[in-house]
Amino acid sequence: MRNSVSGAQMIKNATWTSRYYNDEQDLVQMQSMLMEALSHTNDWRYAHIGDLLFWFFMVACHLDPLEHIRLWFDGGKLVGYAMLGEDPSFDWQVLPEYTWRGIEEEAITWAEIRLVELRKDNPQQWSGHMVSGSRQDDLKRIAFLEQHGFQPGGEFSEVNMLCWLDRPIPNIELPAGYQVREVNGTSAGNWRTEITNRAGAHREVWHPWTVGNVSDDNYAHFMTLPGYHRALDIVAVAPDGVIAAYVNGWIDPINHIGDFGPVGARPAYRRLGLTKAVLLECMRWMQAYGMQRVSVSTGVSNTPAMQLYESVGFKIVNKYLEYVQVVEDPRTLYLTSAAPD
Repeated sequence: MRNSVSGAQMIKNATWTSRYYNDEQDLVQMQSMLMEALSHTNDWRYAHIGDLLFWFFMVACHLDPLEHIRLWFDGGKLVGYAMLGEDPSFDWQVLPEYTWRGIEEEAITWAEIRLVELRKDNPQQWSGHMVSGSRQDDLKRIAFLEQHGFQPGGEFSEVNMLCWLDRPIPNIELPAGYQVREVNGTSAGNWRTEITNRAGAHREVWHPWTVGNVSDDNYAHFMTLPGYHRALDIVAVAPDGVIAAYVNGWIDPINHIGDFGPVGARPAYRRLGLTKAVLLECMRWMQAYGMQRVSVSTGVSNTPAMQLYESVGFKIVNKYLEYVQVVEDPRTLYLTSAAPD
């Protein structure tokens, strides 16, 4: 039997308040919170802001951030957040000095109550078990998940890899007629064509998973988010103009660590060295932005991707373990009315 608080209860002596996500100013605060947290711990205890931005993008594409993200504040300072995404997936992050004081309990209770509501409205979409996860060395987070009915499993455990950027980045010879560049467009018409080309590459790589369900307009909005840098949206372009491979790069200027993701190549253009080329170009840009190292993650069974990343200097340094909630708290069936506003 798990030990939890209900949505109607508040943690005794808590100094924080919580509310739903409002606007992009909140997204900026979420990024700042992660960078601050990382500066007090290590490269793997907290998500990189690149992970946050892509998770946010998925929520914005398919759901509604105003209903699927909750924030915790102490005074005016953001100290924690939680996101309930598709599949359904649950993630939370709390500043180090506020961890294990009650925000985690409030966050998971909010997610469980919200999931009850969503299952009532759309049982087909939300019928699956809730999934979450933890780095393999974050023993307190793992214990918390297990106390709440989560067990190791699922399809999406990952290896976490790191590459130091303290060396010259090598050049790579491209096939004849190919070029590597940032996403661009010199006129309104060309820009729209470029967006369609870029979003189309993402869709083709990730189909049929929900992460690939991204429209041209979705991708155009993605490019306006705080934290996105067009110079780090690197593509390999075939002689006929098709975007054949790509990488999204992200930078944390406080901790000087970059991140790659998503990374991909259209099936017809694989094994041509194009993904390696976009990675190396993005690494050069990251050096220019002052990054000292860059991280990337891929599935634990994705041997070709691991070999690709190792070929440009990455080494496996950690692992993200997916956990699935197989035993849910029956009390959440009666807590819908107690969900926080």
